[in-house]
Amino acid sequence: MAEPKIKYDRQLRIWGEQGQAALEKASICLLSCGPTGSETLKNLVLGGVGSITVIDGSQVEEGDLGNNFMLDESSLGQSKAKCVCAFLQELNDAVKARFVEESPEALIETNPSFFSQFTLVIATQLVEASVVKLDKICREANVMLISARSYGLTGLVRISLKEHAVIESKPDHFLDDLRLNNPWPELKSFAESIDLNSTDPVVHKHTPYVVILVKMAEEWANSHGGSLPSSREEQKEFKDRLKTKMIAVDEDNYKEAIDASFKIFASRGISSGLHQIINDSSAEVDSTSSDFWVMVAALKEFIANEGGGEAPLEGSIPDMTSSTEYYVNLQKIYQAKAETDFLAVEQRVRTILKRIGREPGAIPKANIKLFCKNTRKLTVCRYRPIEEEFNSPVLSMLQRYLTDEDYSIAAGFYILLRAVDRFTANYNRFPGLFDGEMDEDISRLKTIAVGILGDLGCNGSTFTEDLINEMCRFGGAELHAVAAFIGGIASQEVIKLITKQFIPMSGTFIFNGIDQKSQLLAL
Repeated sequence: MAEPKIKYDRQLRIWGEQGQAALEKASICLLSCGPTGSETLKNLVLGGVGSITVIDGSQVEEGDLGNNFMLDESSLGQSKAKCVCAFLQELNDAVKARFVEESPEALIETNPSFFSQFTLVIATQLVEASVVKLDKICREANVMLISARSYGLTGLVRISLKEHAVIESKPDHFLDDLRLNNPWPELKSFAESIDLNSTDPVVHKHTPYVVILVKMAEEWANSHGGSLPSSREEQKEFKDRLKTKMIAVDEDNYKEAIDASFKIFASRGISSGLHQIINDSSAEVDSTSSDFWVMVAALKEFIANEGGGEAPLEGSIPDMTSSTEYYVNLQKIYQAKAETDFLAVEQRVRTILKRIGREPGAIPKANIKLFCKNTRKLTVCRYRPIEEEFNSPVLSMLQRYLTDEDYSIAAGFYILLRAVDRFTANYNRFPGLFDGEMDEDISRLKTIAVGILGDLGCNGSTFTEDLINEMCRFGGAELHAVAAFIGGIASQEVIKLITKQFIPMSGTFIFNGIDQKSQLLAL
């Protein structure tokens, strides 16, 4: 068996050893191993998830061979869960795999405590009533739930859990934490030691833009009553001053300073998002609080005291035109400040833990350091219970989606998938399953869908006949291409939740295979 660092080399570059360790500890339960569920689990098994449990009480039929490549003719008549489980085990022998030959719906009804043993449950192809019951069970047990479904040329994915805190949100674009508009004494002292009026062209050309901006900002503040440039005219004047300092056209460091001057104009202090997190009611911690909220409580104290209104410094600097000596010294100054801030936060974490009756060393030093490095990027996601969304979606958003040309088909699929479940409950089959009853099924499905809209307060909203016809034409089929796509989306969200890296989607993801569109409905 290959060493984990070699086997998982590519993904380790994305979520690191800490993320991989979280995956390898995770226990995943899959309900229904049709193509949607099998494709979802396949991606997680290849990624090295710790253990999987496949729940399905059906046997392999001929129809399964056409849309699930994990099954072949030798599987006919055998337990679907057993065959899929065996195939998945072959993909990665480091993953512990087991199966339970039982109907997911029956398990939800008769043995709800079964699900409390898992890190996360993936429910595929379940009807509305079963998903609602499972959601209540998982929330009670603090188990994460992802519901995924493919139906003809459409599909959906939805996350459900009470709260999900993300420390490593890893946004695509985020400003460097350089504090150019609020430098601390050591950075100021370093900047003051460098003469911007040096006549040595080599020194002048290799002064880091950080130093240039700190010195120029201080010079500006001294002549403007302590204020930094704020209006457009002042910002233009500040840039013009930078240009006058250039003694040659090829001074890239001054060009970098001009490009980065907006960092001087930015407001000091923490973002509105971080302000919201530190003032969340959960930041009032007690012995039952999670490690995340204990660290948030410590962060709040730090910002109000040692931080002087700022979050802990991250401690890294970007590449820039500079002499090696200046760059290394600058790097050390930022790292030293970050370490000082970290130690102050760590001390506050230990004090809070002791105060709430927990062991002062309960939160590892490495976790606190990671938290400090990412404080500006913290994210807290909260999800409504599925039943609450079904019974009382955000009416203004639903009406907007139904009437918006870009979203109307996605919203239509969302309502029609619910209508399909009610149709199935009434007639014990999917609409359009029998050609001879197609016209009648179209009429029935339309009546049910309009009834759902009326119940939700969307009277007068309608669907195109083509969309209703399409839903009946699907006949409940799981097309492999759609199932693979939905499975890919679902497994991607599973990885985000387990590794606690990147921001998981909020709302209901709808795939429209007719127009090749993917959209999120915030309901």
